Amino acid sequence: MVPSVHETLEFIEENDIKFIRLTFCDMFGVQKNIAIMASQLPSAIQRGISFDASAIAGFSHVAESDLFLYPDLETFSLLPWRPSEGCVGRFYCNIRYPDGRPFEGDGRYLLKGLTARALESGFSFQVGPECEFYLFRTDELGAPTLIPQDRAGYFDLAPADQGENVRREICLTLEEMGVQPERSHHEQGPGQNEIDFHCASPLRAADNLMTLRSAVKAVGFQNGLFASFLPKPLETESGSGLHINLSLYRGERNLFEDFKQHPHPEAASFLAGILAHIGEITAICNPLPGSYRRFGRCEAPSWVNWSCENRSTLVRVPAAQHNDCRIEVRSPDPSCNPYFTILLLLEAGMEGIQNKMALPDSFDLDASRVEGNGFSRLPANLGDALKLMGSSPFIRRALPQNLIEKYIHYKQLEFTQYEHAQDQGNYELERYFPLI
Repeated sequence: MVPSVHETLEFIEENDIKFIRLTFCDMFGVQKNIAIMASQLPSAIQRGISFDASAIAGFSHVAESDLFLYPDLETFSLLPWRPSEGCVGRFYCNIRYPDGRPFEGDGRYLLKGLTARALESGFSFQVGPECEFYLFRTDELGAPTLIPQDRAGYFDLAPADQGENVRREICLTLEEMGVQPERSHHEQGPGQNEIDFHCASPLRAADNLMTLRSAVKAVGFQNGLFASFLPKPLETESGSGLHINLSLYRGERNLFEDFKQHPHPEAASFLAGILAHIGEITAICNPLPGSYRRFGRCEAPSWVNWSCENRSTLVRVPAAQHNDCRIEVRSPDPSCNPYFTILLLLEAGMEGIQNKMALPDSFDLDASRVEGNGFSRLPANLGDALKLMGSSPFIRRALPQNLIEKYIHYKQLEFTQYEHAQDQGNYELERYFPLI
């Protein structure tokens, strides 16, 4: 239940909350925020808080620079890593124009719209992200290094796994913030970790992922570590993925239940739609030049195919029962904008249902070791992905044209600079490592 304005203000006063962070996500997946005094929250709820949108890449231009942040009362959380006296609260925000119209570049607004349209057709979704990240040591000045926290491997225990206590602290922090982590463990790379969420609505799942990023960064910093969500921070080690689990419901029925033995036609078309459009949305799912060095290595897919249980394919149907039945999309990485990524995956699936797309045969071999197999391949680099995105009728149906143009413009500039850099690996680390 969404708390009332009165309940929210009363809670903030009773708990001595002095500062409020109004948080949103730019079009590239980077969190932004402005802090206001708690006394200003009633005005923010009623009239919004203005900010200079021309200073946020892709949002607006100087001549029409004002946009307004309106706190979503359902997303309130305390920031556990801030002081307990005069503590700090946080809201995710909806973004609007001065006349009250929703800002078309607001991923939360677009995701709400998709969910509402799907519900009108009798469908709903549950989304569960699985997020990988690296923990690196810092130097004597607190600056990040590329030295991993440990040299442990997949599912290792302490003392080899030195991230055990940090992951525990992250999970407890997330619980305090209203996010329900389900599993956490050491991943394949040295200093690499994974935390998985309980499934939620598409909007809540995207919000949860942004909360995870904040919590991991903050808790890591308090432990003298630097957390990185880059898809490929270490050239010779495993890349970090963002596996996205999707369940499709018609009414109370999970359409992916018993999919291996008796695939439901609408669930099959939903999966077919994702396979048909994944290349066109890869520039959103994998937005950095280094995203493409991850493909084809350590179970990261490069071919467009699917299977039941096979972890080498782009989409797999895990062994599960009842409401845990789902598909797992394995190509996105954690540097993406989760609102746009989840939006486009669901839009692709819904278009598959609408057009009754036929699902190709499953592929049950190791896709990383068998060349070709007649499947299409994911884009080889960010430049190719942007070309596919720019020429895609599906993308033009799913996203506002202005947003598409701005996204491609800025990302093409990034890719051109990367291509012209004398040392591409060093360029990427200097540009992205401190921020992502």
